[in-house]
Amino acid sequence: MQCQLLETPLLNIFNFQTLIATKAARIKHAAKGDKVLEFGLRRAQGIDGALAASRAAYIGGCDATSNVMAGKLFGIPVSGTHAHSWIMSFDSELEAFRAYAASFPDTCTFLVDTYDTEQGVRNAITVGRELREKGFEMQGVRIDSGDLAYYSQLARRLLDEAGFPQAVVVASNDLDEQIITSLKLQEAAIQVWGVGTKLVTAYDQPALGAVYKLSAIRDMEGNWVPKVEQSQQSMKINIPGVHAALRFFQEGKAVADMLIEEKNLPLQSDTYTIIDPLDPTRRKKLKRQGLEVVSLLVPVFEAGQMVYQRPDIHSIRARTQQQLAAFDRSHKRLINPHLYPLGLERDLYQLRNQLVLRAKGEDL
Repeated sequence: MQCQLLETPLLNIFNFQTLIATKAARIKHAAKGDKVLEFGLRRAQGIDGALAASRAAYIGGCDATSNVMAGKLFGIPVSGTHAHSWIMSFDSELEAFRAYAASFPDTCTFLVDTYDTEQGVRNAITVGRELREKGFEMQGVRIDSGDLAYYSQLARRLLDEAGFPQAVVVASNDLDEQIITSLKLQEAAIQVWGVGTKLVTAYDQPALGAVYKLSAIRDMEGNWVPKVEQSQQSMKINIPGVHAALRFFQEGKAVADMLIEEKNLPLQSDTYTIIDPLDPTRRKKLKRQGLEVVSLLVPVFEAGQMVYQRPDIHSIRARTQQQLAAFDRSHKRLINPHLYPLGLERDLYQLRNQLVLRAKGEDL
């Protein structure tokens, strides 16, 4: 009964935040070590959606957010620049830059494309020199429109010639992992990426279809009875039983994930066969020798009591990055990635088949 009540909020949290964290991880992967800022507050589905997206994006790999409320609530680093409206509220761009520098002398990143990008960079350099005379350093410039490859290279050249090699070029404007990859191939001189709409809405895949399934229920004697759902679609047939999810590592690299019945732990056999429940011809044989085994599931509540010590968001992010680093590059390709081995331990796969056929009145 309690699980039925928790189904909807848990699915809402897991589906959306896993989706956004995954999108953030893809974008950070495409950025190849560059700093990525989450700029999505204005395009998110509501304030609550924006807060959840900022949290998930940081966990997935973004370095900071422009969402000040998310920074306050979750302890996420906050970063951003001024808007075009700031420039337009002054009589000239140069006057606007000087006013901004007076307010934020130690964190100045100038938005240079309100009128003319090249002249904007030159104005930023002028104010940067004035800041330097006062003991401060300009942080960089941001380009939010036009040919980002061309204008970033132009900005880099002008900044270097003016004696500001440390000033970064920030780019924004409907970026995602595909566009970042393309700009990288074009040798764009961009060191920081501000990603908004296509991150917080997971623009190309705006929903994650994780579902709730009842896999086991206690009988009157307190024993677990595995349950299976019939469906005309094989992918909707659940995995029966009480499970553990294990990840196998070899020399620090993740090699496979396996679902196994909890009652069969700790592992006893020297070899295991992992079977894909949607394609039983896809199998992975593992020899325990030389492998490290890590359980991916830990109890949070037991008998109504919380037994889990929740880590802070920075620890969650660090673990996420550690786990991502453990996967081979071939599994993290943005296009046509190599399929990572995961599936059911052989006995669990056979239990599922037996229960399905029994429900249909058939035998193996």
